[in-house]
Amino acid sequence: MEKKKTVLYWIVTGLLSFFMFSGGLAQALQLKEVLDGFKPLGYPTYFISLIGIWKILGVIAILIPKFKLLKEWAYAGLFFTMTGAVISHIASNDVKVQIIAPIVFTVFIGLSWYLRPADRKIVTVKT
Repeated sequence: MEKKKTVLYWIVTGLLSFFMFSGGLAQALQLKEVLDGFKPLGYPTYFISLIGIWKILGVIAILIPKFKLLKEWAYAGLFFTMTGAVISHIASNDVKVQIIAPIVFTVFIGLSWYLRPADRKIVTVKT
């Protein structure tokens, strides 16, 4: 059972990492399609680059070995970014197909966090 959980973790985390990294790179580079997608939300372009850089750094933190506390922060940051995207689209009355991706990514973030192997978790010792 533990092996299946680990395989599922790497599948979910691999997909999450690929899409977060590629999306983050597109945001950091301020590709036209990305800027067009952000227009209804009213965010300044420098903020789009900042979100992209944070996504890239978050993916790196999740994938590299060790640094368990950093991983927790990376998962939290990605979760806040994706749920913030959903809320931003709803608040801007921009509820179109673009809202599906952040919802799916939020689920993948939760699954990756939940399924992560023990050597990637912070373990507290009860006294």
